[in-house]
Amino acid sequence: MDSFLTLINQLGLELKREPTLLAVSGGVDSVTMVHLFHRMGFRAGIAHCNFGLRDDESEGDAEFVRKLAQDYNLNFYLKKFDVKFYAKKHSISIQMAARELRYKWFEEIRVANGYKWIATAHHANDSFETVLLNLTRGTGLSGLNGIAAKHNTLIRPMLYVTKAEVLAYAKNHNLEWREDRSNNTDEYKRNMIRHEAIPVFQRLNPALEATFKITSEKLSSANTLLNEFLQTWKATVLRIERDTIKLNIPSLLSSSEPGYRLWYVLEEYGFAYRQVAQIIESLSGIPGKTFFSPTHMLLVDRSEIILEARTNHEKGFEWIIETHDNPVNFENQPLSLEKLDAAPRFETLQDGEILVVNEEKLIFPLKIRGWQKGDRFCPLGMLGKSKKLSDLFTDLKLDLFQKQKIRLLVNGNGDIIWVIGIRPDERYKVDEQTKNFITFSIYSRSDLDKI
Repeated sequence: MDSFLTLINQLGLELKREPTLLAVSGGVDSVTMVHLFHRMGFRAGIAHCNFGLRDDESEGDAEFVRKLAQDYNLNFYLKKFDVKFYAKKHSISIQMAARELRYKWFEEIRVANGYKWIATAHHANDSFETVLLNLTRGTGLSGLNGIAAKHNTLIRPMLYVTKAEVLAYAKNHNLEWREDRSNNTDEYKRNMIRHEAIPVFQRLNPALEATFKITSEKLSSANTLLNEFLQTWKATVLRIERDTIKLNIPSLLSSSEPGYRLWYVLEEYGFAYRQVAQIIESLSGIPGKTFFSPTHMLLVDRSEIILEARTNHEKGFEWIIETHDNPVNFENQPLSLEKLDAAPRFETLQDGEILVVNEEKLIFPLKIRGWQKGDRFCPLGMLGKSKKLSDLFTDLKLDLFQKQKIRLLVNGNGDIIWVIGIRPDERYKVDEQTKNFITFSIYSRSDLDKI
């Protein structure tokens, strides 16, 4: 009871007026949690997940928890899941599938029924087991903190209570509970750690749980301080331009532990720690090397690491423009067409976002596409001389991501009319003999009215 109330007070929870949804399996831990809530007069309801993994035993668990809720006069929520189907469909383990299903359902109940918190009966031993599991998987400092006592609306009020204390409490109060036979096997990794590894640690240190609690608090504090420091540092070296993230390479390399700092930045974008060493090594080589995570692409440029979502680099699409199309939407960017019978007053902007061409030279349908190796055009101002697009990009010092975003306006005969937003073609410019004009604009109509 002391450990239970100490944590509740530390978290600043007002459980007598803030109702809590208790996740109850029927085992000794969750049954003890229900009894503690009842003794303290905390407002609560009970939710039980039936995953059907142990046939009749699963049904027995559900019925036991239903009766438990009745005995305490608490609202009861029950749902049966096809966890095996879900795991197969999403290509995840049974344990991960069960976790995803139950927490999603708990949150639905919480919102629909006005509960402030969701409480699980994780205790100190569970937290230590989690740390050992994280060590076997490979973890950062945060993985050594153990289980969090509070995360958003999820609380674990028994996290300071040891398993031995749970059992002693349950026996002293003559509580009944259900035993899960799967807990006695080493089929699952957590059980293997519980049965084989932890007894060794307890022989080395009989006060293991108390020692771990102190160590966990120190690590949690250290992790908080480290994150505060790294957040401040990140703000000085990182720039975000629209959907592009840029990290200054000289600033990174002049800092202590550049690898860890880079991993701190890249982790949220799906990059693995083992990739960081390869990225750091590439910083002293020739620019242009790329690295991929499931969601993002990273480019090592001359003085910056550039990061963008992979979906931004699709080049295979084409957009067809018929004479009546206006505007044409490509990649959420509208291209407006307008016919004019006199030269517009903004024709001098042909190198920017507005292009004015001689309508008589256009062969519809036109199209917008990405650039391809070998593409050539005649840049405005070069008196009809041909130039490779790749050479133009080199002159402009465009990085790989910028090149991949380039889109071309192409005539029906295959000529490149406009490297959109960058440079028009000399052959399609207007002159004194031009009678009919068409403007192509990547401005909005309201923007054009201001010009």
